[in-house]
Amino acid sequence: MEIKIINKSSHQLPEYETLASAGMDLRANLSESITLRPLERTIVKTGLYIELPIGYEAQVRPRSGLAAKKGITVLNAPGTIDADYRGELGVILVNLSNEDFKIQNGERIAQLIIAKHERATWIETIELAETVRGEGGFGSTGVK
Repeated sequence: MEIKIINKSSHQLPEYETLASAGMDLRANLSESITLRPLERTIVKTGLYIELPIGYEAQVRPRSGLAAKKGITVLNAPGTIDADYRGELGVILVNLSNEDFKIQNGERIAQLIIAKHERATWIETIELAETVRGEGGFGSTGVK
């Protein structure tokens, strides 16, 4: 699929790192580095603007290495970019570690995944079909 993109950053376009990668890395587009203190959050701009076809969304997700090694994650993961949004892509990062984290210009900060989605139409009713699970939720199936 082809997607229109405007790149106002000085960095390369997002790309898949391997043949089977689902996500493309997004890079920070900064005039100066940002220090993210423990439990602090910020929106990091990318310099990218996209035009998705209707029926698709772009999902912003954490990079597993940053999350596991540094405690840096995407706060609203996955963040959704709708097909009618035309503003600059931003990533809400949060520092869940006990140490400051410095975000540098050009650093890979998140992943972008393009996903097809459906639109639902509600059908009001007074009852739902029964299942074995029923109303069980929030851990009702156990941990083992």
